[in-house]
Amino acid sequence: MSIWKKCSLVKDSTDSVLTVLKLKGKEVFRGYAWKNIDIKYYYISPMKDFDYIIIGAGTSGCVLANRLSANPNNEVLLIEAGDKDDYFWIDIPVGYLFTINNPRTDWCYKTQPEPGLNGRSIDYARGRVLGGCSSINAMIYMRGQASDYDHWLELGNRGWGWKDVLPLFRRSENYQHGESEYHGINGEMRVEERRVNWEILDAWRDAAEEMGIPKIEEFNRGDNFGNTYFQMNQHRGRRWSATKAFLRPIINRQNLTVMTKTQVKRVIISNNRATGVEFIDHLNSIGIVRGKREILLAAGTIGSPQILELSGVGTASLLKKLGVNLIHDLPGVGENLQDHLQIRSIYTVQNTRTLNRRANSFFGLASMAIEYALLRSGPLTMPPSQLGAFAKSDEHQSSANMEWHVQPLSLDKFGDPLHKFDAITPAVCNLRPSSRGHVHIVSSEVKDHPAITLNYLSTDSDRKVAIAGIKYTRKIMDACALKRFKPEEIAPGISCNNDKDLAYAAGNLGTTIFHPVGTCKMGNDKMSVVDDRLRVHGIAQLRVIDASIMPTITSGNTNAPTVMIAEKGAGLILKDADL
Repeated sequence: MSIWKKCSLVKDSTDSVLTVLKLKGKEVFRGYAWKNIDIKYYYISPMKDFDYIIIGAGTSGCVLANRLSANPNNEVLLIEAGDKDDYFWIDIPVGYLFTINNPRTDWCYKTQPEPGLNGRSIDYARGRVLGGCSSINAMIYMRGQASDYDHWLELGNRGWGWKDVLPLFRRSENYQHGESEYHGINGEMRVEERRVNWEILDAWRDAAEEMGIPKIEEFNRGDNFGNTYFQMNQHRGRRWSATKAFLRPIINRQNLTVMTKTQVKRVIISNNRATGVEFIDHLNSIGIVRGKREILLAAGTIGSPQILELSGVGTASLLKKLGVNLIHDLPGVGENLQDHLQIRSIYTVQNTRTLNRRANSFFGLASMAIEYALLRSGPLTMPPSQLGAFAKSDEHQSSANMEWHVQPLSLDKFGDPLHKFDAITPAVCNLRPSSRGHVHIVSSEVKDHPAITLNYLSTDSDRKVAIAGIKYTRKIMDACALKRFKPEEIAPGISCNNDKDLAYAAGNLGTTIFHPVGTCKMGNDKMSVVDDRLRVHGIAQLRVIDASIMPTITSGNTNAPTVMIAEKGAGLILKDADL
């Protein structure tokens, strides 16, 4: 049972104060806090110290909790700012429509106004629930390409090449079609095929093949050039999140403690060593817990740099300006932000049915609900995109640098109603953007959302790829395989017929696919934040293990690579613990 007890803090000559709290003569807490802290109460619990404290129960945090608590001698604490993942719409794949932009499950971030998007600010969803983004995402299982990881290796990150990480992908995978050189069957992450078909998407595949993008059996073998249907993290028509895969099966382990609705204020750092975590619960009560071995940041590309900066680790000038006590000047924190910007062309079609018409009919909605209830199939099992394609924007690219997410539907923007006419949306993105953004705190208060700036389309090369993507999409839509559907472009529209107009249209149509990475990048240059063992430079017993450590973005959806990063990180932690 938790206990409240008033305490006073006695300053010492260092940057922190030692706080010792006793209950009935027995010491129940010993830890450090800032010397200028202004707190009247601490949250006191007879809870033991933990070997490992994991901050964030998203994709990475769930994997870490599973792997580290497998040894009963490791006492593990998993802290999540969001609530349990028991919301009805999380389970149903199409439920992302109700979980994104919902404060129950989403942080509901917004970007700063983007010049490259013609001054627009866009919604920037990040999971705020057990399972994190894996509880609200598109469920697409995409590893990226071999060249992505070999590039990380070339940058000096030992053990991160394609041959190194492929076994990690296989380890966590439970693949529908059985074990092979590329796939595993003994892991927790279920990977299955789609459970609904659309005539227009089959025709789009034929059209892409006409235009030089061949049909392939699957992605995820190292070279994704080609077109095929995405495989998904689902199990029999239900979302298979990181919580279901990695956390629920082991939730009752005696050495694992999970705290929800608990937001970490900062990592406590004494003498450049992480020793604990200060948190605030849903009652706005503040507490501290001590970590004996390591503190593991798994709060994601937005959350991890935010917590580092609130802990005094980041750019000295920024932290001093905001009144945060500087612990370690590390200028790369929050920088190197990368994301995939998708350009959403829209085409009306005829002589076929798309989701637009079914979703705008009472009988269509009823039939979808019945099909799902009885068979766990049909449109309610759909991710936003079912069909994908990879190609080069020009012949000078070493590998495919564009990806299409093709949807049998259309809408003005995410969250709006579907159009009432039949249409498809072939959205294309630049897989290797050269634009770089940043995320930084705006105050010393953890409740204040950080400022997120992507700088989309801020480089000539990114604008060229965006223009090339729209032009390539037009070629596919004009192919013979689609003639019988009479596609008509309504966005960006045939009036956009020169590069200047297309670049402007890309700014109007462009939006995120929610793949932010890189803000705590791995490396050894002056702007890196962690080394290739994911240890924060200059701070002992502190690692970052999530998508923020990617030095460059992977070619495709980022959830599967995040699982791999957590597998890798857990292995590094356990190996170091044995030394």
